[in-house]
Amino acid sequence: MTFTSHMQTALEEARAAAARGEVPVGAVVVDPEGRVVARAGNRTRALCDPTAHAEILAIRAACAAAGSERLPGHAVYVTLEPCAMCATAISAARIARLYFGAADPKSGGVGHGARVFTHPQCHHAPEVYDGIDAAAAEALLKEFFADRRSGGA
Repeated sequence: MTFTSHMQTALEEARAAAARGEVPVGAVVVDPEGRVVARAGNRTRALCDPTAHAEILAIRAACAAAGSERLPGHAVYVTLEPCAMCATAISAARIARLYFGAADPKSGGVGHGARVFTHPQCHHAPEVYDGIDAAAAEALLKEFFADRRSGGA
């Protein structure tokens, strides 16, 4: 099977999140055959839910569609390095591969901060591929926060 990146779909979700006034992060879950089974953007403000990160929402939808709490063989594409909460959810769902765009030195939980997948308590660590369309993801985040600092939405 040929590798196909789904980061552009995750970026679409991130742009939609930004348009809603949410931090622009998007996530996509892909099944072992390469089909998108769930996609989401951040909705923490809209849902008044601090756990409504793009990854969590996409994993919940994919698990519901699969009728299982685990997604072996699946991949997650996310525009920003997952935080510790999202990395733990990826591990708990037994996701096989994680592809992310921009690194998050402040709040990341994969290559920075908690480094969830390296802990002995971590029961499953996915393969991790970083830097996928990182420039586009970083630009989206920088534009969003620059707009906020300048008094925009």
